[in-house]
Amino acid sequence: MVDRVPFDEMFGSSEDTPRPPYREYESWFREQDGNWIQRKSREAEQFFRTTGITFAVYGEDDAEERLIPFDVVPRILSASEWSRLTRGIEQRVRAINAFLHDIYHRQEILRAGRIPQRLIAENSAFLDQMIGFNPPGGVYTHILGVDLVRTGPDRFYALEDNARIPSGVSYMLENRETMMSMFPELFSRLRIREVSDYPQRLRRALEAAAPPACKGTPVIAVLTPGIHNSAYFEHAFLASQMGAQLVEGHDLRVEGGRVAMRTTRGYRPIDILYRRVDDEFLDPLTFRSDSVLGVPGIMDIYRAGGITIANAPGTGIADDKAIYSYMPDIVRFYTGERPLLENVPTYRCSEPDSLGYVLDHLDELVVKEVHGSGGYGMLVGPTASKRQISAFRKVLLADPANYIAQPTLSLSTVPTMTRDGLSPRHVDLRPFVLVSPGRVDITPGGLTRVALKKGSLVVNSSQGGGTKDSWVLDE
Repeated sequence: MVDRVPFDEMFGSSEDTPRPPYREYESWFREQDGNWIQRKSREAEQFFRTTGITFAVYGEDDAEERLIPFDVVPRILSASEWSRLTRGIEQRVRAINAFLHDIYHRQEILRAGRIPQRLIAENSAFLDQMIGFNPPGGVYTHILGVDLVRTGPDRFYALEDNARIPSGVSYMLENRETMMSMFPELFSRLRIREVSDYPQRLRRALEAAAPPACKGTPVIAVLTPGIHNSAYFEHAFLASQMGAQLVEGHDLRVEGGRVAMRTTRGYRPIDILYRRVDDEFLDPLTFRSDSVLGVPGIMDIYRAGGITIANAPGTGIADDKAIYSYMPDIVRFYTGERPLLENVPTYRCSEPDSLGYVLDHLDELVVKEVHGSGGYGMLVGPTASKRQISAFRKVLLADPANYIAQPTLSLSTVPTMTRDGLSPRHVDLRPFVLVSPGRVDITPGGLTRVALKKGSLVVNSSQGGGTKDSWVLDE
């Protein structure tokens, strides 16, 4: 188990002496006028508003566009901390890709009894259409986001694996650009590792997994569901930064054994499709027949080697939170090594003993939907009312297999700018990982999400959270 006292990443157990990664920043901060930093904070908010860096929140009525709050106090990691983290992340990512290949081929991990077969056979994220198929370059998850939480100086836990369509990288890039614009002297004073080359690294990773039909320089397109999607800003941003075309389903068609996009000079074949559309909407001839977001026949072209789809269809099985609970076994099975990055202890509510424990301790646990995301459909026991716990109990009993539960971790805190000055707030971290044949590339830092409400552990932007720039220092 983990400590219940929040670990302060800036000061550790001391109230006066900052930890080594923060010493230079803290010295700079003390030199500044507090009112000036508050003005800078308001300038940053106006910059985000002017740029249009928003996300959509969907409810019962129309979607509402909101500004993602940005905090001007960075989250800082030392080079040695980052080095330890990246070793664990790379090991985990390689195991995930090996697992995906195995379950769509020989299923050795199921034969060995390391994972219950029902978790695959009864999982809607498992696609029969991918059985026996090798994606170009052998890569299933070209882009991953591994959500991490910290509970102590050397205690990081993997909270979730986002192997389907991880989002948030545009905010990581805009956060850095904003900080460099607001506080250029800090980037002269500290040696902070670069993240601005992510779009070029993404393009290189995608090009390295070009399909057999590709001749010459690969043509890349980004498939978006459209302007009303919550992450549309990111789709447009990445397409522009990569030098790729942003397309919607109606811009594409199957032509001459290829997938082609509409241009001013007619239709042009594309080699790589970075899709931001869920599996079920990708091909109406294969999946949902009522989908207008995808491309009729794209799965046939994909299986024939005519296009690379990133991430590969069927990778959502690795997002499943019940599968997540087996990740230590998955890592050991495919690497033969001890997992370097720990899982959060997890109770599978599909198992009677675990369900009984969870029901008896709902006020202490965080309970999540197996396929849930964005902070929806979950219960944070310690902050829930008796009425909320009672209502959730009924939902849980109606479908136990749809839930897992975890202890309420005491997430680390980072100083955050409030109206009254600096105040600790809980954070998590989503490093972004690019996978190409034989290579795993981890962007230094990633996206720090912060729970802006005092005492809150929910960092999701849809639930009132914000973001911070994440700094990894050079040696």
